[in-house]
Amino acid sequence: MRLVRGAWKILVGIKDFLVLVLMLLFFAGLFAALSYKPNKAAVHDGALVVALDGALVEQPEESDPFASFGSGAATKQHRLRDVLRALETARTDDRVKAVVLDLDRFMGGYPAAVTEVAEAVGKVRGSGKKVLAYATGYTDDGYALAANASEIWINPLGGTLIAGPGGTQLYYKGLMDKLGVNAHVYKVGKFKSAVEPYIRTDMSPEARAANEALYGAIFSQWREGVAKARPKARIAEYLAKPDEVVIGAKGDIAASNLAYGLVDKVGDRLAFGKRVAEIVGAPGGKPAGNFKAIELGDWIAANPAPTGGDAIGVISVAGEIVDGKAGPGTAAGDTVSALLLKGLAEKKLKALVVRIDSPGGSAMASEQIRQAVLQAKAQGLPVVVSMGSLAASGGYWVATAGDTIFAEPSTITGSIGIFGVLPSFENSLAKIGVTTDGVQTTPLSGQPDIMGGINPVTDRILQAAIEAGYGRFINLVAQSRKLTPQRVDEIGQGRVWIGGVAHQLKLVDRFGGIDDAVAEAAKRAKLDPANVHTVYLEKAPSAWMAFAASVMGNGEDEEDEWADQPAGVDLYGRIALERRALLGQALGDARRLALGGSVQARCLECMGLAPAMVRAEDKSLLDLLIARIGL
Repeated sequence: MRLVRGAWKILVGIKDFLVLVLMLLFFAGLFAALSYKPNKAAVHDGALVVALDGALVEQPEESDPFASFGSGAATKQHRLRDVLRALETARTDDRVKAVVLDLDRFMGGYPAAVTEVAEAVGKVRGSGKKVLAYATGYTDDGYALAANASEIWINPLGGTLIAGPGGTQLYYKGLMDKLGVNAHVYKVGKFKSAVEPYIRTDMSPEARAANEALYGAIFSQWREGVAKARPKARIAEYLAKPDEVVIGAKGDIAASNLAYGLVDKVGDRLAFGKRVAEIVGAPGGKPAGNFKAIELGDWIAANPAPTGGDAIGVISVAGEIVDGKAGPGTAAGDTVSALLLKGLAEKKLKALVVRIDSPGGSAMASEQIRQAVLQAKAQGLPVVVSMGSLAASGGYWVATAGDTIFAEPSTITGSIGIFGVLPSFENSLAKIGVTTDGVQTTPLSGQPDIMGGINPVTDRILQAAIEAGYGRFINLVAQSRKLTPQRVDEIGQGRVWIGGVAHQLKLVDRFGGIDDAVAEAAKRAKLDPANVHTVYLEKAPSAWMAFAASVMGNGEDEEDEWADQPAGVDLYGRIALERRALLGQALGDARRLALGGSVQARCLECMGLAPAMVRAEDKSLLDLLIARIGL
């Protein structure tokens, strides 16, 4: 008995100690979170270091500050509008003596986003300020930015290899046949290729033709942009026979880049740092290779968006459109519509801009968001749609609520079509000796039966519902764009269009970015565009998460110097990162097949142009798989 009482006292003591420790940590964390602020005072004369160590996105996902305890954090994401504002303010601020593009860990972005940043870099260069770009290895997106710099540096052990858009897409029908999984597909649109991975082992002729046209147009724009920024570079020759060029340089990719004018200097981070120091000065008492630097986070904090004048609301539909609630980076129907309705009720808005950067997703959630946008119209507010990199399928569904639609020439849009996929496992169960049986009072009893099989009656009903949904989509577009349903059906069928072609097809009205859309919204509200400010209807980032991220090392550290930064990955390492992202995509496809029971309006072609990154929601699956197979 004494032994039991003693053990119990020990357990109680341990419990009390842990409670005390947790309380101390909680209050210390709460105090730190409440007092945490960006370091605006760190701005001084020097070079603005735009370190894009991750992917460029419209709306970053909410990062997990404790992810570093696992196999590594998800890819860091940089908000497009923050980067653009940083470059625009740096262009006219005398404290910024030069701009440094650190692209060593840049994972890219969708074409329209990369083009916007590239043009912003070009404007800084055009103002007379030096822009210096550095990377161990440039790929398509990184080079599109670097091409607009005054000087392009490459590590002597690295190099630039341009692949162009395109590549392989994963198809799962062979695997599903082996496992005995039946994919019941209900779709409309001969170009609606999002279902093909589950019903084919290869790309359909229609999807191939559409992708060739889409990717060809995007690559043509990329080449035009690079040629305009670096007219003396022999980029066409380099792209035509890259193997001969590299072999001619005896396998030295960096040397071949220099010979063909793709880069200006070959040197490591130390040499690059010394070069920047020649322009902006070196800090006292620091090792060689350092220069007077302004961190990107500090610069953004010191240059907030304007707040004067009348308010123009901006609601972001960014990421995959899903039912229910979700954090930033995913356009959840409940979340986005609630933010919009709350903003309309509480903010004194004069107009609304709907910023869409989405490949689509749930048709139900798309309609929910569209209905919320219509409430702005019901209040008499002008509604202008601004398409970012993507506004396809469900994204375009939402866009039909706008009075006018802006897009970039490289925006990916269209994909007017819907589909649904339901898996059934009767053959899988049969392989292990499991069968099903039962009593049905109607043809729909127990249907859709994913264990015993989906019967033809249910198949016909679900297909009819998909066709009715497509008809609704067609009519929405026809009414919005003042086209006949027959014409919309011709340009619909699930086909994806680039912004330039979409403009010709009258799917968009004008070319321009978010600023152009805000100016148009102001004019429609009879306001002076120079005397308005934007109010983003989004949940404010948590101060606690910002503090936790800084503590866990996921935030920017203003004490880090250029020469202290670790070297970037070489071309082989970058290829490995991209293969990891492809594996993450496969796991995400499996998750969507198993859980995505709603009618979908989603674009598969968009995935081929996405930056090489693993989504936060797929990362845990990827980590588990890697741990199991020992990668």
